[in-house]
Amino acid sequence: MSEIVRFSVSLESDLLEQFEQYCRQQQYATRSEAIRQLLRDKLTADAWESNSQDVAGTLTLVYDHHRPQLRDRMTQLQHDNPEMVIATLHAHLNHDLCLEVIVLRGPAARLRTMAAHLRGLKGIHKGELVIASAEPDDA
Repeated sequence: MSEIVRFSVSLESDLLEQFEQYCRQQQYATRSEAIRQLLRDKLTADAWESNSQDVAGTLTLVYDHHRPQLRDRMTQLQHDNPEMVIATLHAHLNHDLCLEVIVLRGPAARLRTMAAHLRGLKGIHKGELVIASAEPDDA
């Protein structure tokens, strides 16, 4: 972790008011913590868009476990990419639906492609990919 550096920022008063409301709603301990998180989110999103670095992420899928061959297709896609699949968590939501969380790491473009393939399978009701930088903050 790198050292903390202090700097000042000039904002219009209405923008500062909106930002302070955002900080309260999101329950940030301080404005500095909110700014750090916003910067990390933006830098990660930029890296994600440019495919310039490895990312880590979770793909959350809600699916109908009665759908023929769906589970086999999901497993096959994961086995086809063992270097990207770190772990999985499976939970039964009700009689018909299951939730699976797949922890992924690798080049952004490959994660995005794998997530798209999994989300696109028939029987998947919801699929959401959440990513974070896999690089240290000071990289």
